[in-house]
Amino acid sequence: MLVVCGGAVTSARQSAVRIEVRAEDRPVEGARVTAGEATATTDAAGRAELMLPAGEIAIAITKDGFVDVSTTLTVVAGEDASLVVTLAEVPTVEDEVIVVATTRTGRRLEDQPTRVEVLGREEIEEKMLMTPGDIVMMLNEMGGLRVQATSPSIGAASVRVQGMQGRYTRFLSDGLPLFGQQVGGLGLLQIPPMDLGQVEVIKGTASALYGAGAMGGVVNLLSRRPEAEPVREALVNGSTLGATDAVLFLSGPLGGGWSASLLGGGHSQTRQDVDGDGWADVAGYMRGVVRPRLFWDGGDGRSMFVTAGLTHEDREGGTMDGATLPGTRESYAEALDTRRYDVGATAQALWKAQYVVTARGALAWQRHTHAFGATRERDAHDTAFAELAVRGASGRHTWVAGAAYERDHYTPRDVPRFAYRYDVPGLFLQDDIDLAPWLSVSASGRVDQHSEYGTFVSPRLAALVRSAGWTSRLAVGQGFFAATPLTEETEAAGLTRLAVVRPLKAERGRSASLDLTRAMGPGTWTVTAFASRVADPIAVERDGQYVLFNRDEASTNVGMELLATVRGGPFAATSTYTYVRSRETAAGGSRDTELTPRHSAGLVGMWEPEGVGRVGLEVYYTGRQRLEVNPYRERSAPYVVVGLLAERRFGKVRVFVNAENLTNVRQTRYDALLRPRAGADGRWTVDAWAPLDGRVVNAGLRVAF
Repeated sequence: MLVVCGGAVTSARQSAVRIEVRAEDRPVEGARVTAGEATATTDAAGRAELMLPAGEIAIAITKDGFVDVSTTLTVVAGEDASLVVTLAEVPTVEDEVIVVATTRTGRRLEDQPTRVEVLGREEIEEKMLMTPGDIVMMLNEMGGLRVQATSPSIGAASVRVQGMQGRYTRFLSDGLPLFGQQVGGLGLLQIPPMDLGQVEVIKGTASALYGAGAMGGVVNLLSRRPEAEPVREALVNGSTLGATDAVLFLSGPLGGGWSASLLGGGHSQTRQDVDGDGWADVAGYMRGVVRPRLFWDGGDGRSMFVTAGLTHEDREGGTMDGATLPGTRESYAEALDTRRYDVGATAQALWKAQYVVTARGALAWQRHTHAFGATRERDAHDTAFAELAVRGASGRHTWVAGAAYERDHYTPRDVPRFAYRYDVPGLFLQDDIDLAPWLSVSASGRVDQHSEYGTFVSPRLAALVRSAGWTSRLAVGQGFFAATPLTEETEAAGLTRLAVVRPLKAERGRSASLDLTRAMGPGTWTVTAFASRVADPIAVERDGQYVLFNRDEASTNVGMELLATVRGGPFAATSTYTYVRSRETAAGGSRDTELTPRHSAGLVGMWEPEGVGRVGLEVYYTGRQRLEVNPYRERSAPYVVVGLLAERRFGKVRVFVNAENLTNVRQTRYDALLRPRAGADGRWTVDAWAPLDGRVVNAGLRVAF
């Protein structure tokens, strides 16, 4: 009846623990029950028995075809105990488009050796009330992520993961690169969060999973899935700085397994000269966004997802009407017009009743017209992506293999010397192996044949260890990034004045991370140590000349993250701390990477009684940063930003008020934003190292109808 593998020892200090394993209304035979060194297999009645010592014991139950379960039981010396555990069957297909897009093998996030950090719908809604028109606030407040302003003139920004440059972060929408291969500059400012259901982030080199462009990490934006009943929501918002947002979201079933959603948004901002120096500290813009999505679930493992997007934006910064540049009688207008269109699709089906075949594809077209005073730069950026993959499971293995193709064509019409055409076919393989109930590993590798830079091999190894309530993940990986003229600096200043004195080389990166997580009562604590190294890093010289080049010495990042979350009833609190020591070599010496604070921390508290509303308080600290080509200072000042959010529900109507930067931190309170004269790259502003807009209050309505 019972097979005891761990060798139960009869002793007066041990107690008999009887475990019954069930699935819905039936017993589960052959389930493996593990507690320390003792293991047992359930009989036909789903029962097993172990002799265990007194104390709190961690028990794990595993069975092929079922979701693993881990629990704890307090054993009292001399007293027998019993435990009933219910297993859930692993679904053949359940939201595979969402899950597989990030984790490849389709396993639950908590069972993945690769650490995936998740921002749920509730947290997305909180950030949506702060900035309904973009995802900048949402990403900036995730631990280890920093949104860095790259162009004070027009408000562009990029996301840095654990101190890595923003160009190394790959952005996906439902697993598809709908925003192009390289989301820099304004991309983050043009994605409204209202139709997002979840955000998943992989930190560290992920080229083995996602190819070029994922050397720093991956951010996957997952759409809201239509529900059984129609959802109709509208949001209107206005701010004290002249921002206006109007967003509409519709979703619902269409019949025959089909469902759909539609996002439409109109967003505007008037130019604002906050400090009265004649220069727009906040750029003005007019933007329209439309994104329909179509879903189909045909049963028997068959599903399909199709989406398309359109973004039109006209953005303007520079001197205000009637104002002139320092020491001149000239005005200066910087403007950027964006036209972006994309289409993507994912389809999957079961093959031979045991394999899942997935096909993905995406096309994106982007057109820019950028005016730097009297200089105009127009460009076309076209990207394409296709992938075919097969995944399956055999014993302890869950694997996926596939082939992919990516195209990245950039055509700058007014500076054609910087045009490039990259075509990159690749093959990848990943195998997740459950070596023991407490140990899983994931080995993955990818080979890409780059049309310009040759062959790249990108391996990655991750491990998941569970023991006595502790969870730890280790990951090491290697990747690459194909050199392009598009960096944070060149997207802000343009290409007209840029020089490349020698051929560029592809950047190669390695990263490693180790984290430890413990859940105790209502709280969860995680500490993460990380390190990365980039060989042949692309850099831009802006002091006396404007040159794009590869540094001879590698750049390095080392650091740690601390994350603590406490949830109890209607109250939740999250605290984060990140230490990053990002270094680069220049002029024979090592120095901190510019605009990368070593210390940053945040504390968020939210009180949310069900059906009533929510009240939240946020406090964020940003430490000192090294500054580059700044005539006023070499290092920034540290600062603290405080925010307060309140939302009240009245039936189907929600009223919200959000106050950002209550401390009124503003960079121009320390120094001028404008330089005394234009830099070598033509820019009239210094880099933004602190908020430029100061205190802002926005308010609005959310209506369900």
